[in-house]
Amino acid sequence: MSRPQSQAEYLARLVPPSVAGLNRRSLLAGAAGTGALLGTGLLAGCGDDSGSGSDSKDVSVGSNQSDPKPKDVTAKVMDGFKTASGITPAINTVDHNTYQENINNYLQGKPDDVYMWFAGYRMRFFAAKGLANDISDVWGKLSGFSDAFRKASTGDDGKQYFVPSSYYPWAMFYRKSVWQQYGYQVPTTLDQLTALSAQMKRDGLIPIAFADKDGWPAMGTFDILNLRINGYQFHIDLMAGKEAWTSDKVKKVFDTWAGLLPLHQPDSLGRTWQEAAQSLQQKKSGMYLLGLFVGQQFSNEEQSDLDFFTFPEIDPAIGAKALDAPIDGYMMARKPKNEANARKLLEYVGGKDAANITVKNDPATLVANSGADVSGYTALQKKAAELVGSATEIAQFLDRDTRPDFASTVIIPAIQQFIKNPKDISGLTSSIENQKKSIFTD
Repeated sequence: MSRPQSQAEYLARLVPPSVAGLNRRSLLAGAAGTGALLGTGLLAGCGDDSGSGSDSKDVSVGSNQSDPKPKDVTAKVMDGFKTASGITPAINTVDHNTYQENINNYLQGKPDDVYMWFAGYRMRFFAAKGLANDISDVWGKLSGFSDAFRKASTGDDGKQYFVPSSYYPWAMFYRKSVWQQYGYQVPTTLDQLTALSAQMKRDGLIPIAFADKDGWPAMGTFDILNLRINGYQFHIDLMAGKEAWTSDKVKKVFDTWAGLLPLHQPDSLGRTWQEAAQSLQQKKSGMYLLGLFVGQQFSNEEQSDLDFFTFPEIDPAIGAKALDAPIDGYMMARKPKNEANARKLLEYVGGKDAANITVKNDPATLVANSGADVSGYTALQKKAAELVGSATEIAQFLDRDTRPDFASTVIIPAIQQFIKNPKDISGLTSSIENQKKSIFTD
């Protein structure tokens, strides 16, 4: 089954508003906490500031694919590039969360020639600050991407800075065998979801697996509730700093979430998403709101038992068609040590050969290149592609649809504080709004 053609028109809507400015103070925020990481080379990269081409037969790659399955897939893709080009990629793999939280410092230092990152606002943000290299010439050699993917890879100046490799939807995942055992039915409204969760509790299950030790997973819950309660445009405008966090609309999101928290796995701030996924895999939890990558925690034999449904409708006037479906891919450092090799690598990872390697080895993602052979997609991947294709609006995910400094320094601690104490919603939203005004007026 090929990637749904209708996805192009939907993906065309996902590019966020223009990137706001970022001053030196906000860029360097948190530098003290990351200095040790940079000093040890954990995220320091291998590049230099020469910016010159190179006749060498190597290229460095900054990778956030630290979990076993994606790390293995990345290695196989890089092996494919080595075979095709004779160039040896040196992969600098860093824990995904560490990579994401320290990307500002990494890009300002001596990053790897090529580094993994995200499409949309965050790509545009770094491109606007001169922390990425123009790869429009690489795009001139690529095929298999819709105009929508090209748009999601384009900076404010109209140049391309990103090569998409994969994408995945967020949804409510569950094990079919567990649901068959108890006779559960897929809920289509919030009331049905609440009733189902209550029944799961009576059956001895944790209704909704949940984890937020790393700060970003719970953002997905905020996203979907805001999309269901207030709609796509309000959500995107809120992320862009155009709407007030103190509005009744935002307070309703947190109030609805507070009502659902007792149905979630407790002690989430001490749990990684992988551990929460394992509770689903071990049949201890009934559902889990996460990206398609949840499948990385399931064996090949268990993949066929994994299924999902889109988060149910809350407001009939808004419906349940909007969703998060982030795009992952690669960018090039502003001054790579081996620029010629970096461009060759980007051309390769954007091609169908790399996509075919991913399809063959990773059942927990969807490839962006439409020229790939997706006949090997699992039933879950086919269903996920259909879900994205049927979406009316697609968001990139909270920490990709807003400023990096706002997501990291304001939203992560705010949501974690909410999870600890969901009663003071007015105080919480006032704090977020005050900090937002300071950051977005920089």
